[in-house]
Formats: sequence, structure tokens, C-alpha cells
Amino acid sequence: MSQRTVEINIVDRKLKIACPIGQETALLSAAQELSDRLTKAGASKAISSPEQTLLMTALNLANDLLKTQQQLKIEQQGNQQKITLLQSTIEQAISHTKQKIA
Repeated sequence: MSQRTVEINIVDRKLKIACPIGQETALLSAAQELSDRLTKAGASKAISSPEQTLLMTALNLANDLLKTQQQLKIEQQGNQQKITLLQSTIEQAISHTKQKIA
């Protein structure tokens, strides 16, 4: 897969990152999200060092990811139940139609 170099800005630090072609917008959005979260965490008086800021931001991102994965799993299970119900309904309708024809 071809890559290109994209310049991102995280908390006023410019970095050049290799990025697959077509993923530049996603990378820039991710960099902006990270920068915003680091800035917000850095403004907290409870966090005293850059390392703590990075750690807390990483933990918050990981927590958000886990919550999203759990929600996705719940939605997938709900969708599967709906599909099963639809299949059953269709099968019953076809069976009922065949019985009327016979």
C-alpha cells in the first residue's frame, strides 16, 4: 500500500507521519482529537507532569474505545436478534402461503 508523509500538529508540536494514501483526513482528525484531549488534560490542576498528562489521556482514550466496543457488541447482538426474527417471520409467511396454494 502506498504511503505519503503527512504533517500533524499535536499540542503545538509538528510531526511528520507516514500515512496510507486515502487515510490523511482520518489521521489529521485523530491528531486533532489527541491534541485537544492533551490540552484539556494539561489544563487540569490535578495533573502535574507531562507524563501524567499523556498517561491520563491514553487511559481516557482506552476507556472510550472499550465503551464503544461494548456498545457495538450490544448493537450487533440486537441486530442479530432482529435478523433472526425477520427470517422466522418470512419463513412463516412463505409456509402459510404454500399451505393456502396447496
